[in-house]
Amino acid sequence: MPKIKKPRRYYPAFLDIEDRKCVVIGGGKVAERKVRDLLKAGAAVSVISPELSAGLERMSERGEIKHTARKFRASDMSNAFLAIAATDDMEINRKVAAHGSKMLVNVVDMPGLCSFIVPSALRRGPLTIAVSTSGASPAMARAIRQELEGLFGKEVGAYLEKLCRMREQAINEISDPREREKKLKELGSPEALSRLMKCGAGAAKKRSSK
Repeated sequence: MPKIKKPRRYYPAFLDIEDRKCVVIGGGKVAERKVRDLLKAGAAVSVISPELSAGLERMSERGEIKHTARKFRASDMSNAFLAIAATDDMEINRKVAAHGSKMLVNVVDMPGLCSFIVPSALRRGPLTIAVSTSGASPAMARAIRQELEGLFGKEVGAYLEKLCRMREQAINEISDPREREKKLKELGSPEALSRLMKCGAGAAKKRSSK
């Protein structure tokens, strides 16, 4: 009986890609989705593809991305911090993976060719919850994310935005380190989260301000 290969274990990390060169190879809907996520994180995105989806075409016209209208070349990855291959051409996908030995490379739906995988992510303002099954079942990761979407609504993001300002205010106005630490812990405590989930951002902020 053949030995069952265990899923890879990945080191979870959130990458700072602001103003970093990120290359997406492919111009379809999947590539468009990847590009949108990269732009949200402030990346400098280059797209390599003979053709673009309507959404990517608009991004190119607005100057949000740099588009090179041809097939992939190894030189396209020069000085890139991160590359994502989102094509239907396995030969190109393998070339991207082979040329990306010194950078972070993701080949969509091919974890064996990736140096990192993209989790299913839930975003609520400053909050990001990433779900991964280590490539065992992307569909299950999406299902779990959808469950979390029902649990963590928009009010969580709204509260965290307020909390960011309140944290900065506490750092600037509370000189006693112990008192400041106590206040910050109260703002982000399990009790504050419970009030937030039950009564909304206003109630959590009001009770934490006392």
